[in-house]
Amino acid sequence: MQEWFDKDFTAGHVYGRLFRQARKYRWALAMGIVSGMLLGGTLVPIYQVLQPAIIHMQSGGFGAEGGRTAADSSVTVADDSRAKGAMPGWVTKVEQVAARWGITILNDSGDVRFSFFLLVLLAVPLAFVFRLGMLYLNSYTLQWAGTRVVRDLRNEMFSHLQNQSLNFFGTMDVGRIMSRCNGDPAIVQTVITHTVVELCKAPFEILASVGFVAYFAIKNDMVEMIVLALIGYPLVMWPLAMIGRKIRGYSRKGMERSAILGSNMLENLTGIRVVKAYHTEEDEKEKFKRANQECVKMALRGIRISLLINPMMEGATILLSILFLAICFWRGKTFAEIVPLLTPLVVAYKPLKSIGKIQSSLQAGRAALTRIYSFLDTDTALPVAEHPVSKPSFDTEMVFEHVDFSYAAKDRTVVQDANFVLGRGQTVAVVGATGSGKTTLANLLARFYDPTQGRVLMDGVDLREIDMADLRKLIGVVTQETILFNTTIAANIAYGTKGATQEQVEAAAKLANAHAFISGHPDGYGRIVGDKGFVLSGGERQRVAVARAILKNPPILILDEATSALDTVTEQQVQEAITRLMANRTVFVIAHRLSTVRNADTILVMDQGRIIEKGSHDTLYAAGGVYRNLCDVQKSVR
Repeated sequence: MQEWFDKDFTAGHVYGRLFRQARKYRWALAMGIVSGMLLGGTLVPIYQVLQPAIIHMQSGGFGAEGGRTAADSSVTVADDSRAKGAMPGWVTKVEQVAARWGITILNDSGDVRFSFFLLVLLAVPLAFVFRLGMLYLNSYTLQWAGTRVVRDLRNEMFSHLQNQSLNFFGTMDVGRIMSRCNGDPAIVQTVITHTVVELCKAPFEILASVGFVAYFAIKNDMVEMIVLALIGYPLVMWPLAMIGRKIRGYSRKGMERSAILGSNMLENLTGIRVVKAYHTEEDEKEKFKRANQECVKMALRGIRISLLINPMMEGATILLSILFLAICFWRGKTFAEIVPLLTPLVVAYKPLKSIGKIQSSLQAGRAALTRIYSFLDTDTALPVAEHPVSKPSFDTEMVFEHVDFSYAAKDRTVVQDANFVLGRGQTVAVVGATGSGKTTLANLLARFYDPTQGRVLMDGVDLREIDMADLRKLIGVVTQETILFNTTIAANIAYGTKGATQEQVEAAAKLANAHAFISGHPDGYGRIVGDKGFVLSGGERQRVAVARAILKNPPILILDEATSALDTVTEQQVQEAITRLMANRTVFVIAHRLSTVRNADTILVMDQGRIIEKGSHDTLYAAGGVYRNLCDVQKSVR
């Protein structure tokens, strides 16, 4: 089953699937992307508005307020060498439009009038307020959509997990499953809610800057700038392509190490009683420290690699800046002429630098998504019939026909050629040594597994053809390992029985001999039992589980070592309750104490996966075979 840890997908595959999942939030995504475009595309024009101030401060200040007439302003500007060399193009265009309305923009010497420039300065804060609004909209809408995409992803993963067969959970490391279902989506959430926000903004800031530089280069016949951009862009992006693969690899290995660490912690907490009993706390601490150190090592390797991106990009940027200035001075450009180019380059520096962080985050997200989709693409769920048969009731018999079973194709056969009939209202008991296949037989009866060969029939219908919901309603199970949930005793008893009343819960508890100890506690049926029923004794947990099966009231009851955890007095009381429950029901029971199954209609004796003896207690005991030997051994032990 470990093969789904080793799958690999391209970036287009994983992010394409993620985008398809996000389509239901397309309006929020569209608003985030558009606001990001506006946010990225407006910064350069804002700074361009401030260029006249920079130019004129460098040249000695603003001109006088006296202005030229509207009639001759455009001609004067065209002839004024200073204005032509220094003024940004947008000023000239504004002056030409203003002239049509009789408004004077430039004074007699070709400078921007202070009053007009003051008006422009007042508009700049409004532009920045607009940018702040777009920044909020960009961040909120993308994070709103991102958190919901991750929520849907977690729901899908948990639903997928619930559909898997018991064989899946028997072969997989629970800690790794938890890491994949909880830790990996958290990484994806970081990518969506933070990285995508920056990704929707930074490229447009860079494009706006590059576009302005290209426009300037073409307008001023500076082809060298375009050649420099064509060479420089790959030079700046080269570190990302070179390091990206390594970042993804380290991210994936880091997630695996974190999963192992989580598995160690879960294993420790689950077995804390054993740890305490054997006084191995220090050993457990050292084991955890070693696993934790492996996580740190892998994290530091990834950090060292990712931290190389910014220095390499900055080095390439500095080199390009030097070449840019050299070309400008070689072409005889003045400071006033260089300022319009410096502004977009300065603006582009921050988003260009953030591209490195975006790349690192996207690679980590790709690694997490690869693990997630590898899990979702692994399906061990029991097959569902194309046209399942509705089965609201159990009428006649359950039949095992030449049933073989093994947990994996290459594993040994756990059950071999099992044949028996479990009639309605009958009790069939299974006995045998540990590992003989008793519990597996019960799992096949409940269809927790499907036979490798042969078939199991209910009223002549293969279990694989019956609607799973109907089948589950017909069968109640009390397992060898008592499972209680971290909630109240009442909720544990009513688990799986929707609409159960408090009276019904208490009645089931009384039949299971659980009411006395439950009502004796101050919290009564509202008592929280703790993780796996930790606050209850073994016998109390067992009786709560029996009460759960009694409340469900199924026509078929599977009791797997159902009274093995009870003391002698309580076992007798519970056995009497179960005997009453078994009346007119079909029961499949497994027990080590043979005295509890003497009244069974049929007893199956198993050895190494085979049913070697079959019959009633009296018949088998009289035959003097393995069953009689088991009975005699238990008598001698007592």
